[in-house]
Amino acid sequence: MSKGRVLAAMSGGVDSSVAAALLKAQGYEVIGAMMRFWPDHKKDDCFETCCSPDAAYEARRVADIIGIPFYLLDYREEFEEKIIAPFIAGYQAGETPNPCVNCNTRVKFDSLLKKARTLGCDYVATGHYVINREGGLYRGDPRKDQTYFLWGTPKEAIPHLLFPVGHMEKPQVRALAEQYGLPTAKKPESQNICFVQGDLKDFLAQHIEARPGPLIDLETGQQIGQHAGAQFYTVGQKKGLGLWKSHLERYVVRVNPATNEVVVGPKEACLWGGLEVRETNLLVEKLPEKIEVQVRYRTQPVPAWVEEIHPGRMVIRLERPQFAVTPGQSAVFYQGDRLLGGGFIARPLYNALEASQGLPFPAMAR
Repeated sequence: MSKGRVLAAMSGGVDSSVAAALLKAQGYEVIGAMMRFWPDHKKDDCFETCCSPDAAYEARRVADIIGIPFYLLDYREEFEEKIIAPFIAGYQAGETPNPCVNCNTRVKFDSLLKKARTLGCDYVATGHYVINREGGLYRGDPRKDQTYFLWGTPKEAIPHLLFPVGHMEKPQVRALAEQYGLPTAKKPESQNICFVQGDLKDFLAQHIEARPGPLIDLETGQQIGQHAGAQFYTVGQKKGLGLWKSHLERYVVRVNPATNEVVVGPKEACLWGGLEVRETNLLVEKLPEKIEVQVRYRTQPVPAWVEEIHPGRMVIRLERPQFAVTPGQSAVFYQGDRLLGGGFIARPLYNALEASQGLPFPAMAR
């Protein structure tokens, strides 16, 4: 008896390959599928990451070895509309967007889940390092945990999601790929944005007019340099400011596309005690009084208190100031290892430098 029909999203990497193989071994009826994102006008040699023509070939080979059907699904227009266009618009607005969050939320666990239903599938499976347990999403291997990118998952989708490698560590996954004889066993990981080939700055320059403008020092209000285009800078950035002759260490504090200014200041000016979050999504009925919030993928979550000011919009007060709280990035909510939800950072609040100078710093909400 089959445990159910599963649409396994295959990227051509080792994680999704092993996920599909495990499901087949566990008694599921598995259909392999890869979402085609790349446009026709791209050269073949431009694709060296996941979700490329070469990756599609690898995914098909894996499906043949496992003995499952494989389909290449056309999502080019949807990917352009829901992922690439908002990514460019975010940089135009002075933000630093994370396209992987939108891809998981709006494409993989929305559009792909709808496609799965039309194919008579009960589940969608991916190679994410996430654990789906008792109707909730939990962290997997701390070194590979990907819950940070899944805060926008629709709550009603969770019972229909499978993460077969979520409880494993990467060496275990590679060992299984070797055991199954999969050609992706030793394939290196992709760390790049899948639709950006080469340098991000070059990609942005193709879509946003680069207008040089002033680098403004936060403390003096004076121009101390010139930037190459506001869209090329992100909060917390230290390198590439062209201030090597200055004896003062400066970081990007704020990007203002309206005035075409990039404001820089000391590191303390990039420490924030709170933030405002927009487009929130909760995976629980109600947030507890105290949660943990993670403002960057590679940072640790910190205790925090949340106040909802409007539906879908919240103010978060952090127990400890965090560096480079960046508009466009994600603020993700946790309680221990459980993912509670999250939202996009609209703006940082309660600057630590101002507080040290005796300016008002609101007390933590209790």
